[in-house]
Amino acid sequence: MAGGTNLIVDMKLENASPANVIDITRLDSLSGIGSTESGTTIGTLTSIRSLAVSESLWRRHTCLAEAAAAFGSTQVAMMGTLGGNIANGSPASDTVPALVVEGAEATIVGPSGERTILVADLLQGPGRVALQQAEVLTEVRIPGSTANCGSAFLKLSRVKADLAKVSVAVRLVRDGDTIVGARIALGSVGPTVIRARKASAMLSDKAFSKDLVLNAARVAAEEITPIDDVRSTADYRRRAAVALVHDACVLAWRRAAEDVRPTHRGASTERTIPSNSGPLHVEADESVTISLTVNGHEMELEVAPNELLLNLLRERLELTGAKYGCGIGECAACTVWMNGAPILGCLVLAVAADGATIQTIEGEAIHGELSALQRAFINENAFQCGYCTPGMLMMTKKLLEEIADPTEDEIRDYLKGNHCRCTGYASIVRAVRRAAGEIE
Repeated sequence: MAGGTNLIVDMKLENASPANVIDITRLDSLSGIGSTESGTTIGTLTSIRSLAVSESLWRRHTCLAEAAAAFGSTQVAMMGTLGGNIANGSPASDTVPALVVEGAEATIVGPSGERTILVADLLQGPGRVALQQAEVLTEVRIPGSTANCGSAFLKLSRVKADLAKVSVAVRLVRDGDTIVGARIALGSVGPTVIRARKASAMLSDKAFSKDLVLNAARVAAEEITPIDDVRSTADYRRRAAVALVHDACVLAWRRAAEDVRPTHRGASTERTIPSNSGPLHVEADESVTISLTVNGHEMELEVAPNELLLNLLRERLELTGAKYGCGIGECAACTVWMNGAPILGCLVLAVAADGATIQTIEGEAIHGELSALQRAFINENAFQCGYCTPGMLMMTKKLLEEIADPTEDEIRDYLKGNHCRCTGYASIVRAVRRAAGEIE
């Protein structure tokens, strides 16, 4: 288990029942982004959020940064890891199409030693990757980008914080008016991420034109094998794939001639390792003592191996601000901070919080006085039933810590995983802007 955003959900839904769970979150040697002359290295425990705000990735591997920025909710992006997104084997993985077109290699360590394999060759089917027993994904290496190279990632989904109906990554190399290298990969349109080889070959060594790109997009739509499911129909996915491949190719082509790359404001978020905490071992029928600091109060508690942090806070500490909504990380009503980063309490095992510092909405008020953020939500009527409000406040506090003057688009993007079924979000945006000092 790394971020746990897939495994915990699968365990809750009884799609997985491992005899043992090993939390590798605290292996700090597997985190971080490094740049060398030969390319970029990314530890597989690096959070998706860190990829999304990396200036280096936006400059050198734009499509990967763009894919990370399009990832689900901000909370899941902060918790989820690159390695987990790959090893989960989902055809809808956001980062994998980008890694495929970038020619990324995965480093794998196991009982037989270390081996390297293209990320594209890891993919075997829905939920299946080419990892052997006891092997662990440790690093991803992306070759250095060549001159006049541009890339893009586009995603179509029902709402922003959702899996893709269709996603597309494109990487083009240009020489004047000629495409000298092309790679196209699509997600959510087959049993694995699909490399559109015919469409890619059709573009290579050809003069760029709108007709060429459109025809290549149509060819790419014929290379995929979409299905009908709850998110979309196969027919819609094929039609959408044409538009997305076309637009991604045009965007990548323009970027290949530009020195300026887009960016994404915010802060890198990696789980910190408490210095006073060592490894814990607990059997299924046992409990273990953990220590943690909650809203400034140090405490020790006995927890079961399957006890959730959210349940510990609500039922045992009576901190009921964080709500149990969906239970699978889709509504964000359970958002609290752990070691300074927002997390979803319904997807964190209490035992994994050993040595951590936890902040909940109950710790926001100072000496019984509401904070400026809380007052802004009241003054702008940014709540109705109030069920989602504590999670919304905890995320807004982090947003304003990262970006002091967020735009409306940035506010909506940051809070895209916090579902509110009452207010329509307009008053929430006003409250955030008021708290940021943009509304008098």
